[in-house]
Amino acid sequence: MKTLLLSASDPAAPAIAAEIIRNGGLVAIPTETVYGLGANGLDENAVASIFAAKGRPQDNPLILHVAQSSEIEKFCHSIPASAYTLAEKFWPGPLTMVLPARDIVPKRTTGGLNTVAVRCPDNDTTRAIIQLSGVPIAAPSANLSGKPSTTTAAHVLHDHDGKIDAIVDGGPCRVGVESTIVDLTDARPRLLRPGGITPEQLMEVLGDLVIDKAVTAQIDKDAVVKAPGMKYRHYAPAEPVVIVSGSREKAAAYIHRHFVPGDRVLCFTEELPLYRDCAPLAYGSEADVNSLSAGLFAALRELDDPAIHQVYARCPVGGGVAYAVQNRLKKAAAFHIVDAEEAP
Repeated sequence: MKTLLLSASDPAAPAIAAEIIRNGGLVAIPTETVYGLGANGLDENAVASIFAAKGRPQDNPLILHVAQSSEIEKFCHSIPASAYTLAEKFWPGPLTMVLPARDIVPKRTTGGLNTVAVRCPDNDTTRAIIQLSGVPIAAPSANLSGKPSTTTAAHVLHDHDGKIDAIVDGGPCRVGVESTIVDLTDARPRLLRPGGITPEQLMEVLGDLVIDKAVTAQIDKDAVVKAPGMKYRHYAPAEPVVIVSGSREKAAAYIHRHFVPGDRVLCFTEELPLYRDCAPLAYGSEADVNSLSAGLFAALRELDDPAIHQVYARCPVGGGVAYAVQNRLKKAAAFHIVDAEEAP
């Protein structure tokens, strides 16, 4: 198979991509979060091809992407008023809602569950593709399963050249981490994955929010999950990642004590001088958490090299978007964190 490269700036691209989707093919689509590997979310065979291309576990649910908020009623039922309020405030945007699924949504799309994750992406080209195809697009991140997510078309090409029908190049993703996921099927709203819409923003609308255990810790491999990215080790380069917390000085001292040839350091731009002899790679500025969000996956992909022994990573603290960056780095590290303030 030859993978067709389409430019989002080409007026013909949405129609070409939509036809591929309608015919059961796979198209990598740009969004404001990451690139998604898209197929007709109502076609079980097309959805199965997503799992095959990614090497994705079958119990890991997919997200249905819709072109506008009114479409959720086609695929969901018993929709609470809070869902419409969230959609009005944050859609199009990096927010996914888990809602009860109608029978029209295949169990293969939902990971065997009676719920489905739905969002409206903030990307004009992708929304046009959805509208022209006439179906919701099921799309997980377009990386190989478990690997760092794709935030450029080049990343997708690296993972899937010759394996999928087309890639729509919309440039680098603005947010850089996957969407926030909130479950609205229980009595209390539950955050399943942090992202570009922060817990603080959700609280302003919902007034209440439970943080799922999967956000802050590794959960059991046999657990049933309602959303992508909750159970398995995700976003990870080939080598082990260790997060080193604590002050700049203590973290640098710890890393220098343990660093051996073949290791790498993932740090903030402001910390580069501290690691001159440790092969450092900066993924953004500590003073600008949005730069960390946008740069994280590109950095993790650069570090995805079997020749590297281990990566020591610095992680932002605090809430807001920093919370999402923390979550992705902790997942990449399988929650292996060393406190430099106390470690030998």
